[in-house]
Amino acid sequence: MLSRSAIGWSLPAALAVAGCDRQTAAPVQANLASPDEVAAAAAPAIKPGAVDRGHAGEAAPSVVFEAPDGKSVTLARFKGKPLLVNLWATWCAPCVAELPTLDAAAAAAGDRLTVLAVSQDMETAKVAPFLKARRLVHLKAYRDPGLGLSVAYAANLPTTIFYDAKGRELWRVAGEMDWTSAAAKTLLAEG
Repeated sequence: MLSRSAIGWSLPAALAVAGCDRQTAAPVQANLASPDEVAAAAAPAIKPGAVDRGHAGEAAPSVVFEAPDGKSVTLARFKGKPLLVNLWATWCAPCVAELPTLDAAAAAAGDRLTVLAVSQDMETAKVAPFLKARRLVHLKAYRDPGLGLSVAYAANLPTTIFYDAKGRELWRVAGEMDWTSAAAKTLLAEG
């Protein structure tokens, strides 16, 4: 006959051994998503080329990037008049397609509006020659090789953000746009 202490010791051991033999499914993670849920979350909330006003009123990020002269600059330097910031890259086909219209919009705006085309190329030496070869004379070679602005905006290329004179966002457009179109002119008049 087993003593109470032996029963107290052998019962948990027997249950543990019996439990080891059992094949159970792994517990489901609470945050596990189905493939459909993952695809829906990855899909853009705003249609490409559409105007997104979801960030209206937000201040510009304080990310440092390079001015054409190689010096460090932030968007705060451009407060005082409306600012149109375009994130682009030489390897991005929609970016390259919209650059001539952005250059024309910059020419038409004159001193009323600042247009910054900020390259997201990591090879900064090719940006100025790229703009010059395409005769985009109103766009200067601003560069962001660390992709700080793309990260701050969680942006795909091209993305364009419009700020008022106080440095508060009015709207943004993700995707290519004809910046000489009537719709673009109406948007730019908001500044």
